[in-house]
Amino acid sequence: VQLVETGGGLVQPGDSLRLSCAASGINFSIFGFYWYRQAPGKQRDLVAGITSGSQTNYTDSVKGRFTISRDNAKKTVFLQMNNVSPEDTAVYYCSAKFIYTEYWGQGTQVTVSS
Repeated sequence: VQLVETGGGLVQPGDSLRLSCAASGINFSIFGFYWYRQAPGKQRDLVAGITSGSQTNYTDSVKGRFTISRDNAKKTVFLQMNNVSPEDTAVYYCSAKFIYTEYWGQGTQVTVSS
């Protein structure tokens, strides 16, 4: 099983960024997927989630700015990040969950700085 996050990088405040999480080795369509982030010295927090039925949820700080989506045919989950701010700087992790089974990616760094 592999979850590979890509799309991170250094961007300026107000910019947009799209993270991708490509999954392999799992029955993609039955899993829920979640984006977490961890800033230096802080705990890992849930940012957004999407169920197998494509229901979505977001933490309050990203509502209206971030959009999570999934493409079952490509076995990929996306996190569209708009109007980013320095507070969004963190390592972003993708997680796949189905009942008691959970997998994690290695993370991708997002740095927002002018």
